[in-house]
Amino acid sequence: MGATQILFWFLSLLALISATMVVMSKNPVHSVLWLIIVFFAISGHYIMLNAQFIGIVNLIVYAGAIMVLFLFVIMLMNLSADTEPQKNKWLKLAGIVAGGCLMLVLVAALKDAEIKGKLAQTREGDIGLISNLGKALFTDYVVPFEISSVLFLSAMVGAAVIGKKGD
Repeated sequence: MGATQILFWFLSLLALISATMVVMSKNPVHSVLWLIIVFFAISGHYIMLNAQFIGIVNLIVYAGAIMVLFLFVIMLMNLSADTEPQKNKWLKLAGIVAGGCLMLVLVAALKDAEIKGKLAQTREGDIGLISNLGKALFTDYVVPFEISSVLFLSAMVGAAVIGKKGD
């Protein structure tokens, strides 16, 4: 077993354990922190697939911006244990039985399923490289790229004007 396979299995195990901890954590802040670890593991998978741009964007957008937003929302909520209603034991048991039945039906339905399609064939192994994205943006899509740049610039100027105190 090579280093790539060991890294793949490590990232997969890390993602699965962290995703399980997201669901199992009672503290919502801890749940968000486990979710950040899941995003790091998934970004590691993207980088292993030679899609560096997608991996870095996944880290910046999800692990950075969205998780900070989740943390702010959770910390601003009033999550005291006194206001949380107690759940009935029978309701929990019914949820476990319903989840088990759903899993049984899904396993039975997908047991004999076949993928009837051709696998994606790529010419080269550099489909997710940033250099190829940059070449495509500045040659084939230069006009839409510049239009979106002007749009973002006008949004920043508008936000600065609105945020400035009027004297």
